[in-house]
Amino acid sequence: MSNSHESIQEKLRAISDEIADLAMSDIRNSIEEGHNKTSDIEKRLTRARRAIEKAIHLLETENTDFI
Repeated sequence: MSNSHESIQEKLRAISDEIADLAMSDIRNSIEEGHNKTSDIEKRLTRARRAIEKAIHLLETENTDFI
């Protein structure tokens, strides 16, 4: 895999980590406020993080002919 692909993967991993931190912060705030359910914001953050994780996985595949 080329260095540019690896660089993109590293950036995506950093973004994924940032999103996970935001989601955890939102969960903590919800707990502190006494809510029993996760917020819509946390749900969207989790969906976004999963999408980024999928992108990372796609870039890790051995067959990168499409890129």
